[in-house]
Amino acid sequence: MNVFLTILLLLAMAATLFMLIKGIVTFLRTSEADLKSGAAGPSASSLKQNKAMFGRILFQGLAILIIALLLMAKGN
Repeated sequence: MNVFLTILLLLAMAATLFMLIKGIVTFLRTSEADLKSGAAGPSASSLKQNKAMFGRILFQGLAILIIALLLMAKGN
């Protein structure tokens, strides 16, 4: 059980890192035109950044949950 959770933890950590890098790359590709998109709503770049941030937060939460499960399993 602990080996399975450890593998899941490593996958969640890798996914978190991937989403972080994806968000940073999207942020760096943002142009001045994207920033001055006006009142037409959020730009496509902003939507991509928000999606990457949400994914990162989701995978971080999953990693924390797995760590809690590993700690509870170790305590028994």
